[in-house]
Amino acid sequence: MKLNNEIKHIGIVGCSAEGAALCYKTICNESAKYLGKHAHPEVSMHTHSLASYVQYLESNNFEGIGDLMLSSAKKLKAQGADLLICPDNTIHQAFNYISSKSPLPWLHIVDCVVDSALSKGYTNLGILGTQWLVESDVYPEKIEAANISWQRPPQRTIEKVGHLIMYELVNGIFKPDTIQYFQDIIRQFGEVGCDAVVLGCTEIPLIINDSNSPIPTLNSNRLLAEAAMAEAILMRSK
Repeated sequence: MKLNNEIKHIGIVGCSAEGAALCYKTICNESAKYLGKHAHPEVSMHTHSLASYVQYLESNNFEGIGDLMLSSAKKLKAQGADLLICPDNTIHQAFNYISSKSPLPWLHIVDCVVDSALSKGYTNLGILGTQWLVESDVYPEKIEAANISWQRPPQRTIEKVGHLIMYELVNGIFKPDTIQYFQDIIRQFGEVGCDAVVLGCTEIPLIINDSNSPIPTLNSNRLLAEAAMAEAILMRSK
């Protein structure tokens, strides 16, 4: 397939560098199976400082988060993007605020995860991610709407995982002890009946995948990238 004007331009609204970079790399590397060697859609990315997002997260200011996302959206539209994705689960807490204000359509990361869970027949999902994300309703609302059960880790685990994500993973620090800790949590999910675990922080796939996880994983970063590729390449603009 040759590149042409029918293929949509993907805009990535970044938050943390590691997650955004992984999403970008996935789109660029995996598109070749649809478009041919070395080929991928146009991709643009804009990221505000992670510190700005963290400041708003710590004060539960979702309008502030949404305004940062909308600022990125406007800049990406100016660069020619046709659709938007955000490879950061946590700031999807502002999605309802931005959805009617955005200059471009978005794909919702949780929709991609839930669609995959349904297609694979999973019935009980463990949720892993930042403390902000796991304590929110971002995943539970959409999981429950799909008639799937879900579970969170214990509170102390939620807090420790959040710390490891923000002080290690987002900084590109991947320690063997941390990998083992995540594996232990996932094993505990399996012991209480979960048949898959949501990697609901887009940095977690940098240390956990189906080859080292005790139960199957739902890689939110990859699933979002794949959905963006499908929208850009397979569906295309009419």
